[in-house]
Order: sequence, then C-alpha cells, then structure tokens
Amino acid sequence: MQTAALQRKNNMSRQQLTRIQGRAVAETMLAGFNKHYRLYREVTARAKGLFETRDWRGIQDLVAERIQMYDQRVREAVDALRHEHAANALSDEVWAAAKIEYIALLVNHKQPELAETFFNSVSTKLLAKEYYNNQFIFVKPAISTEYIDSDPPTFSSFYPSKQGLRDCLRDILKHFGWQVPFAHAAKDISNILRAARQHFQSDWPPEEMNLHVQVLNAPFYRNKSAYVFGQIINGSHRHPFALAIVHNADGRLMVDAALFNPQQIGVLFSFARAYFLVDMPVPSGYVRFLNSMLPMRSPGDLYTLVGLHKQGKNIWWREFVQHLEYSHDRFMLAPGVKGLVMSVFTLPSFPYVFKVIKDKFGPNKDFDQEYVRQKYLLVKKHDRVGRMADTLEFQNVALPKARCDEEFLHEMRTLAPSQMEETDDWVIIKHVYVEYRLKPLNMFMQKAKPAEKAAAVIDYGYALKELASANIFPGDMLYKNFGMTRFGRVIFYDYDEIEYMTDCNFRPIPPAPNPEYEMSGEVWYPVHKGDVFPEEFGPFLLGEPDVRQVFMQHHKDLLTPEFWQGKKERLLQGLYDDFYPYPQSARFTPDKLAKGLVDRTDV
Repeated sequence: MQTAALQRKNNMSRQQLTRIQGRAVAETMLAGFNKHYRLYREVTARAKGLFETRDWRGIQDLVAERIQMYDQRVREAVDALRHEHAANALSDEVWAAAKIEYIALLVNHKQPELAETFFNSVSTKLLAKEYYNNQFIFVKPAISTEYIDSDPPTFSSFYPSKQGLRDCLRDILKHFGWQVPFAHAAKDISNILRAARQHFQSDWPPEEMNLHVQVLNAPFYRNKSAYVFGQIINGSHRHPFALAIVHNADGRLMVDAALFNPQQIGVLFSFARAYFLVDMPVPSGYVRFLNSMLPMRSPGDLYTLVGLHKQGKNIWWREFVQHLEYSHDRFMLAPGVKGLVMSVFTLPSFPYVFKVIKDKFGPNKDFDQEYVRQKYLLVKKHDRVGRMADTLEFQNVALPKARCDEEFLHEMRTLAPSQMEETDDWVIIKHVYVEYRLKPLNMFMQKAKPAEKAAAVIDYGYALKELASANIFPGDMLYKNFGMTRFGRVIFYDYDEIEYMTDCNFRPIPPAPNPEYEMSGEVWYPVHKGDVFPEEFGPFLLGEPDVRQVFMQHHKDLLTPEFWQGKKERLLQGLYDDFYPYPQSARFTPDKLAKGLVDRTDV
C-alpha cells in the first residue's frame, strides 16, 4: 500500500512538473507574440501621420518594414525557448502540456487566432514534421473569435433617420480625426450622395426602422489614399460602400470616389495589390466586418490584405487540407510554356498554382535559388499596383503521393530533386510559392476573339507602364510571363528577372559603323550589366501583324528609350504617380459635379 501511495505521489509530481514546464513554455511563446503584435500596431499606427504629411515613400517603407517583423519575433521566441527552457530536450509530454496551457492563456486574449498561428510558427521551428498534428500545434483553431469585445469598438454606427443623410456623412468624415482639413467637405458629401443615387437608381430603397450606417473605426491606408469601409443596414439588406480619401493639389483632403458596387470594392482587396495599413485592436472583428461586406473574399484573403499574411497562410493551409479530403483529382504540371527557373504544378479543382525553384536553370539564367527568393521577397515588400500577383510561401508541404501525376513527379525528380523528399505515401516539397491560378496571356491570346485579343494587348501595355511608374522593370516581358484575370486584367507573375527601374540603364541602340554590321545580326556595341535597349522589344513582342497594329496604335512609346528614361527620372526625383484601384469613371472630377447638389456648408 505504501509503495502504491508513493507511486501515485511520484506520478503526481511528474504531472505537476510537466504542467509547470508546459506553462513556462507557453508563457514565453505568448510573450513573444504579444511583443510582436504591440510592435506591429505601433508601426501600423504611423501610417496616419505619414498620410497626413504626404510622405508616400514613408508609407512604402512602412509596408516593407512590417512584412519582416513577424519572422524576427519568431526567431527571438525560438532562441528564448532554446536558452531558457532547453527546448530541444523537452519531452513530448511537456510540448503537449505547453499547447494546453497556451489555450488557457488565450481565454481573454484579443488576438487569439494570431497567437495560435504564432505558436505554430515557433513550434514548427523546434519540432520534427511528425509532431505537426493537433496534439502539439493548432491544426484547428481552439479559441473562438466571434464575440471578442474591442475597446474601442470595431465599428461605429450613424443614424440618418435622426440627422439626415448629409449630416450623417459629415459626421463620418469627421470621425477619423485627420489633422488635415477637407477642402470642400460639402461638395464631397454631395458627390457621395450622387454616386449612391446613381448606384441604386430607381431602386432607392425605402427607409426601414433599423436604417443605420456602420463604419469601421480605423481607416485603411495604402499608397497615397486612405479608405473608409462601411455598410448601410436597411431592413434585411446590407449595402457595402467604400470612400477613397486623397489630397488635392493644395494638400487638403478630398473624397476621390465613393464605391457602392461590391465588385469594385472587392477589387480594392485584389491579390495583386499591396497590403493595407490599418490599426486593429481586434483583427478578427475587422475581418468579420469585411467578410460581411465582401462574402466573395475568403477570411484568409482578407487577413492577408490587411497585412496579417501569416494568418492568411494559416487559413489557406486549412482550406487546402480540407479540399484534399473532399477531392480526388491529381496534382499535375500546370499548362503553359515551361519556365526556365520554376517548375509549376497545380491541382485542377483548386484555384492555385504551386511554383518550385529548380536546381538547375535554363540558358542565360546566371543566378542561384537564393537570388530568386530575394526577387519574390522584393515583390512582397513592394507596391504591386494591381499588376503583380501576391504569393504565399511555404516549407515542407506534404502531398499524397497517390494523387501526384507521374509527369509531375518525373519533372520534380529531374529538375528539382533538392526541393523534394519521397516516402511510400507522401511527396514533401521543401520550399514552394503558391499563387492564384491565372490564364497565361500567350494562351489567352491564342484562343481569344479579335476584340478580346486587342483588349489584352492594350491592357498589357498599360501593365508595363504602371509597373514602370511603380519602379518595376519586368525584365522578361514575354506574354508567357503574364496572366489574365477573370475580369480581363493583365497581371505579371514571373519575378526572377525583375529589377528596379532606377537600377536600369535605358539606352538607344547606337548606329552601326557600316551596313554589314547591321545585317550580320551581331551586336556591334558594348552591353553592360543593367543596360536595356527598348528598341529590341518589338521583334520579341510584335511578331503577329494584328498584335503589332494594336500595340503601335496605343503603346509605341514603350519601344523608345525616352519613355523609360522619363519614368526613371521621375522616380529619381521622388515623384510617385497616382494609381487608382477603381475605374476612372468612378472618380469625382470637376466636370462631373452634379448641379444643384452642392451647398455652402462645410465640415
């Protein structure tokens, strides 16, 4: 009996010790996350002042700074666990206890879903792949975010029935406390009302008892604009809207556009645009609000677009795993011209492509895998101006081997063997980029009707010009490196040769010393690193007569060094062009002001 009692005591002591160790590990992890999110909010909150002072370069730098913060905090937490808790020597029981204790710590937390993701990020740096299950990491969320209270609240409500629509809009414009005044707030309000009337037309809804306007309490900053997102609640109907706020020529604020079309609002959250800067005490509340406005956007997309890309990745992964459970098709090589740097595969029933850097590149690709990774990081940190696809980056992605096409496996074994491991049941991709699947532009143009093909060529030219204005030179400008969205927009997605415009030297081709040189096809002039000769673009891009005709009609300036030199000079002077992620027709330009709608009152 005494021996049994002693055994129970020893067991209890071991359990207590395990719990104490698990609690200490959990507290260290949560301290790491809390530090991360505190710094994240501090950085994000600076956007307001930068917007007010029109420091556009500062806003771009802020986006780049914020992207790198997460990985730094993860490294710090990993180091703390190794040095303070001997993490590499902890037992399975302690790791399992750490997750349980972590859940307990998150009961009243304001960002539990982000904290769970942080726990995963740290744990997977310390644990082997066989521990990637729900006993040790958060494969599924443990804490509900649905009813988390926020102080201040996530959104504010305004009541037109009490004060009228005009005064309601006036209060909304005042709500954000910008230190720069509106130039003509009354005119802005009139423009907003006119846009609303144009949207609803004859279906202007009758006022219901519950009529009110909900507006997210923090503005969304990106590039040169601030955005106000809200929705009109009237009866059982919800009508989303977005207000785009910019500076006028005198440095005062003005409403540039009021969007009521859900599709146009959804485009603001495109995967080809930079992340928003928005200060969110309770991010799940903001994402839930946006998702009610834009049900076509997944929560993962929305987390990513508000700058919480690790959470977006986490949600994407859960959706991917679930999709695998309910589908039966096979991973296969993606259609299109094979790349010289990337091996690209897809799952037809899932709207994404997977891109793996090859071990050995094709001819004229004199760089290594790390160089390519830095190019993709450059894009992630840069303003993508609606013309470059965002990517999710993953390590150690396990695919069911039975669902891998043999042609795909052969290419991976042949061209990227260092990037894969195989077991009897699994193919593990060590490093992969994930993008939304687009129709390659060259394939689109092959099957397009003449009008569709012409429109694609025109938008391709605009894509090059907008990228140039954003300080991006694509390098390889062939159509196969661009894709077509379902909305008919041309997007660039091959990044291994991109350069900053300011690092390029755009030159005219010097005259040949004699006709024999010119006819020989040999280069008769020195070419240095960074040299670009726009006159050479034509033979590669304009081989088809119909393409050439449309291109020369709309974009012949792209074949001149003067165009590119002019863009480069503006960038060197610190001049940033305006990019509007909504139609030009939606903008409130002076010639479109409605008569009789402007009063003389102001905010």
